[in-house]
Amino acid sequence: MRRGRSRPAGTAPAALLLPLILLLPLTACDRLTAPAEQAAAAGDPAQDADRGRRLPPVVDHVRTDDPVVFLTYDDSAERDPAFTGLIRERRLPVTLFLTDTVAGPAYGDFARLRPFGASLQNHTLDHRSLRGLPYAGQRAEICGQQTKLKSRFGVRAHLFRPPHGAYDTTTLRAAADCGITALILWRATLDAAGDLTYTRGEPRLHPGDIIAVDPDHPTATNLTTRTERLLKTIEQQGLRVGNLEDYA
Repeated sequence: MRRGRSRPAGTAPAALLLPLILLLPLTACDRLTAPAEQAAAAGDPAQDADRGRRLPPVVDHVRTDDPVVFLTYDDSAERDPAFTGLIRERRLPVTLFLTDTVAGPAYGDFARLRPFGASLQNHTLDHRSLRGLPYAGQRAEICGQQTKLKSRFGVRAHLFRPPHGAYDTTTLRAAADCGITALILWRATLDAAGDLTYTRGEPRLHPGDIIAVDPDHPTATNLTTRTERLLKTIEQQGLRVGNLEDYA
């Protein structure tokens, strides 16, 4: 984690402590909070019993007192030229999770967004659902995209979003072996109409929330229009868009 960030004074509700303890490794990433319901359902341990090492946490929220939320997009955001213009104009620190078979032809467009705040992270080579796949297959998907991103941009991604949000303990093992430090899910999603829906908890944004936007929603309104509406909602709630890499 980056230095110089304050920690919250409050404590988590007792009902959430057990699944969080089971999932989260007590490392420098302990400011990342796992989605409790998904963590409990997955039953993923904080440590790989076979290798005696820590596994990356699975998170949908960052614990912070800073008034920030995080905008994340999966593949195809670059298909809307106005959206890339919005990133440049506002210098939005969005996080883009890229799949090689989808984003590969547009890597040049993504590269041009990096100086304006866009962070490029791992979303596998082929967008296969990883849960249930053998270790070798999962490692090939994750490490293969690490190699692609390194060769294209000269940086090594450390955040990973599993396709469809589906993962298992094998995913965590493979991700760790590929240099991933956290699996990123979401607490809020932007629906086709441009409204926020929530995976858990109070139906409003809180500091540290991770928001997922689906650029390819089949019935969605224009991506730029939805993003601009979301930015107004964020501002109205006294929040701003933060850079996830500064916190994860």
